[in-house]
Amino acid sequence: MKRQLTLSLLVLSLAGATLAAQSTEGWKVRADRSMNAADPDAAGDIQFMAMGNGFHCVNPTAAVFWHPDNTATGTYTLKGTFTLMEPSNHTNYYGLVFGGSDLEGADQSYTYFMVAQNGAWLLKRRAGNDSTENITEPTQSDAVKTPDAGGTSVNDIEVRVKASDIDYVVNGTVVHTTPRAGVTTDGLYGFRVNHRLNVTVEGFGVTP
Repeated sequence: MKRQLTLSLLVLSLAGATLAAQSTEGWKVRADRSMNAADPDAAGDIQFMAMGNGFHCVNPTAAVFWHPDNTATGTYTLKGTFTLMEPSNHTNYYGLVFGGSDLEGADQSYTYFMVAQNGAWLLKRRAGNDSTENITEPTQSDAVKTPDAGGTSVNDIEVRVKASDIDYVVNGTVVHTTPRAGVTTDGLYGFRVNHRLNVTVEGFGVTP
């Protein structure tokens, strides 16, 4: 069971930032505190920072990040480059959120496509504060990059919403396809970083 957590945003200004640099201004963060005693959150507050043309998230607690102006309808591709800065102490997922609604309320709803440091990907759906379901079970794929000798990994994650189906893509490889029917694709988009993760997100956004 998850519940909303009140948190503060930490905004970091970087010297020499370009005009294309991102900003956390106007962004929303909804954190989900773990209610699993065997898998507790870490201590401290979530840190959400602008970094160059992207963002840096340090998450003791799982959270969804989005901007209320970021909505997509019709056919589109949502993508982002996610860098795991250091391994978590156990398997935790991070990736894209789409088809979102009421993200600040009790009826929050979205679909999320994520990867983890163990080389697996996962597709899930949330419907309300206390209801999540796996659309797929965690699935290993050679397309998902795992941490290198320095402890980092970089994964390009995409959701390609087409006329009749949806492709889920990691580093250019389609790892899964579902029919579009039955999946809400119009709505808010953002990204999710689960607890005990240190992740950067670059090149995030939607193209037709």
